[in-house]
Amino acid sequence: MQDKFSKLIPLIFLFFLIMPLLGKNAIPFIIIAGVAFAISKGIKKHMMENQTININPNIDLGKFKSASKIIAAAILLIIILAISIVIIPAGETGVYHLFGKVKEKEFSSGIHLKNPLAKITKMSIRTEEYTMSVIEGEGKIDAADAIKALTKEGLEVDLDITILYHLDESKASDVFKNIGLDYEQKILRPGIRSGIREVVANYEAKDIYSTKREESAVKILEKLKSDIDPRGIIIEEVLLRNVNLPEKLSNAIQEKLTAEQESQKYEFILQKEEKEAERKRIEAAGQRDAQKIINESLTSSYLNYLYIKELKDREGTIYVPVNPQSGMPMFRGL
Repeated sequence: MQDKFSKLIPLIFLFFLIMPLLGKNAIPFIIIAGVAFAISKGIKKHMMENQTININPNIDLGKFKSASKIIAAAILLIIILAISIVIIPAGETGVYHLFGKVKEKEFSSGIHLKNPLAKITKMSIRTEEYTMSVIEGEGKIDAADAIKALTKEGLEVDLDITILYHLDESKASDVFKNIGLDYEQKILRPGIRSGIREVVANYEAKDIYSTKREESAVKILEKLKSDIDPRGIIIEEVLLRNVNLPEKLSNAIQEKLTAEQESQKYEFILQKEEKEAERKRIEAAGQRDAQKIINESLTSSYLNYLYIKELKDREGTIYVPVNPQSGMPMFRGL
């Protein structure tokens, strides 16, 4: 019994050494190893029974031993292949590390061969979102997580913001080695909070609340890209969803914006009336000039000509004797 246990010690030591390296492949490995052990024991038992009972003396026990070795070798080969093949799904990358040493070249999506003792850590390279919201449970943290920032005039505002980002596949090994898998908490979150506060400090509350909201979002995006992108996390877009001001300040800004809109409305009406008055002045001047030209061009002879031309085709007119004073014919309408 003691001899059997002493023989198992190297196997037990090898088992505990390999298991942490197998990771998710540990269960298939245990199943295959168990099947192999059971087959080996069955073959050995069958051979021992044939040797003891010696039912068929023509049985070649050497063939049984050879078959047992072939089966054991095949099963061992299958186990080695099983733990040497790794599949990286679409949208992920694999970081290769062996005994604490991280390989610089990442495993892209697909099938790869690796050292059976090496471990592959899969990391997502899809577009992810990180939300910090004033509403509990809406962001990454269950509690209210809006960013509090001071504006140019020293007023505190709460910002609801969503950041779209993805892990740079070419730097995944560096992120894993230098930062770890929790890079959201170590790099992304602090970088977002710091960058937003720095940008908001350049704007007044009413501007970031209304007219310069889009501009401030662009500035935040530029700031985060310059700070975070070099660390291997690519910032894609900044969505400034809501800006919450203190109630009194919000009401004051709303009243001011309403007054400004009313002022702009009256200014537009005034400009419209001024343009209409100018149009009427130009129209009147045109009519005056036209009448002046007409008056200067009208003579008695031209008027008599127009009068005769108008009456020549008119029905109900007859010719009468010539007026001795004016020399014009006289017409009477019948």
